[in-house]
Amino acid sequence: QVQLVESGGGLVQAGGSLRLSCAASGSSFSINTMGWYRQTHGKQRELVAEINRFGSTNYADSVKGRFTISRDNVKRTVSLQMNSLKPEDTAVYYCNQGGSNWGKGTLVTVSS
Repeated sequence: QVQLVESGGGLVQAGGSLRLSCAASGSSFSINTMGWYRQTHGKQRELVAEINRFGSTNYADSVKGRFTISRDNVKRTVSLQMNSLKPEDTAVYYCNQGGSNWGKGTLVTVSS
């Protein structure tokens, strides 16, 4: 059974940075696409960034140039470096593996 545990959320001022990490259990990490999604109250969960097993990345337009996703297949971790944060980045951020496995989320709050 895959378990995903996020960490690194918190409160930051606009313009600041945070780094989210997700630790995964299970042996299938290296072959799966890993992603970060976010959700705010009353809205659908949306893709923020994803990285496939070859290291190819995809970003939501709203975070391009500010966020960077990376993975370490040996440590079975995926990270999201978030720079130049904006109040509209405030959300619960979820780690995803293979489209079907989810972490419990970590809250990011960006104050103006």
